[in-house]
Amino acid sequence: MARTDSTGSTWRYRWVHRQNERRRREFRSADKAWRRRDDELRRLRTLAEEFQGSAAAGAGLALELAPDEVVFWVLPAAQLVEVRHTTVLPAPDLTVAPAAAPPRPRRPDGVRVADAGMAVITNRRLVLLGGRGRRDWAYGKMTGLAHDPHAPVTLMQVLDRRRTSGLMLPADVAADFRFKLTLAFADAIEQRGAVLDQLDEAIAEHAQLKPFRPLIATPAQAQPFAFVPGGRRTVAVAAGIALLVPAALLDTDPADPTGSEVAVAATPAPDAAVPPVALPTAPAKAPPAASKPRRTASPSPTPARERLCGAPANPMGYDFCGGDRIRRPAIEICDWFDCAPEFWAGRGYLVQCRDGSVSLTGGRRDACAAHDGVRRTVWR
Repeated sequence: MARTDSTGSTWRYRWVHRQNERRRREFRSADKAWRRRDDELRRLRTLAEEFQGSAAAGAGLALELAPDEVVFWVLPAAQLVEVRHTTVLPAPDLTVAPAAAPPRPRRPDGVRVADAGMAVITNRRLVLLGGRGRRDWAYGKMTGLAHDPHAPVTLMQVLDRRRTSGLMLPADVAADFRFKLTLAFADAIEQRGAVLDQLDEAIAEHAQLKPFRPLIATPAQAQPFAFVPGGRRTVAVAAGIALLVPAALLDTDPADPTGSEVAVAATPAPDAAVPPVALPTAPAKAPPAASKPRRTASPSPTPARERLCGAPANPMGYDFCGGDRIRRPAIEICDWFDCAPEFWAGRGYLVQCRDGSVSLTGGRRDACAAHDGVRRTVWR
């Protein structure tokens, strides 16, 4: 049995249900996104603090390490890329903000693949052990570094090489590679603490953005003007117009039937042989003292009754009176009508079922089958 308020209506409870469902969906979505980014920031913070290399990690590699050189990370699959045209890259920085989405696995225009092999990150350089030889990028000689935001490509410029080159990696490991390369570069210039401070600041700022659980809507909060497009402003404007129109009509004077105009009857011209006969005249009626024309107020027009025929008030103009069938309803229909489950899966026209819900199964054999059958059609 449907719950009703003191006036016997159920629209307040439908409004409460829609509002609470919408608030819960928005909160879950925002909370999930917030937790995902919070976990990523804390993972990067832990990795930056515990990121350590060792000389033993380079055992078995075709790479001779310097006495104070250690290996941080080894990636078995990487491609050497070169830029066909001369370009200037920005100076290397220590930005470590996590990317919103992984880059797409594509190669940018103007970049060609020159070799493939194993990428090695040490505390002094980045090395590619390829099939055609070895390519080194020493941190001390690096003048430019750029990560492509749309592709898993990192380009570098060094002092002893004229052409810009870099690495293209699998899209799923590109973010980790870039972060570990930044940590290795920070160690080379003794700025690991700056990276940790940056991550701590990012975590603190993100904690202030945590979404709050929404308040629960109640039937008492539902207002009749919620059905009017524009809300309170539209109601206020309509009320002002309703007060101004009768006042304007009262200030308009009707035609005065007691005006001073006198109608003269047409008489034939007097004959010269016949003397004119004096006709008796009625005594002139004295005008009333200080008489004022009487004003007749025009009746104020009554607004036309909204044509709904029992349908809930809605800004789309849908009713139960008649008109055109609705096969593609407005996207906000479920905010004004009680939509049946799986409403948008329907393949017919809009109808109201006998249990009060609306469905897009009109004209089909199974229309409103789970809702006691079809009651009537919704028109536009």
